[in-house]
Amino acid sequence: MISLKPITIDNLFEVIKLSKTLDLDQQKRVADNIVSIAQAYVHYDTAWPRAIYEGETLVGFVMLNLKDEDIPKEDQPAYFLWRFMIVKPYQNLGYGKKVIEILIQKSISEGQRYLYVSCEMEDKMPYAFYIKMGFIDTHEVFDGEEILKLKLDELKPHQI
Repeated sequence: MISLKPITIDNLFEVIKLSKTLDLDQQKRVADNIVSIAQAYVHYDTAWPRAIYEGETLVGFVMLNLKDEDIPKEDQPAYFLWRFMIVKPYQNLGYGKKVIEILIQKSISEGQRYLYVSCEMEDKMPYAFYIKMGFIDTHEVFDGEEILKLKLDELKPHQI
């Protein structure tokens, strides 16, 4: 069973080491977890960093921005999926989908209208993954990444 747990002194260094499980191409496209954790510390009032576990096994890292002011006012309130990585041995096994479903449920339960994400377009992944999950391409680019969004209030329970 997938769960999202806070980053603590007990799992901090394990989460940091996860970045090295990615292949070199992925490492170039995904921020190192130590950078993400530092950003979470600096943005402690809006960052929501979590370790992803399958049972007791650490399989990834995810971080939301709970108050992204770059999201258009007409789409607020909205969360932004700031960081997301699954360790290489656990990729393509459905863990990413389960994490997105947990984030969608969290977002809906907390009254959000949209969940945003951005990704580079050098490779078909993760763009194809997000499209398959129901995100739509806004055709806007920020900092070299394509912006996608998922309208939460139109989701039916069977779609999550």
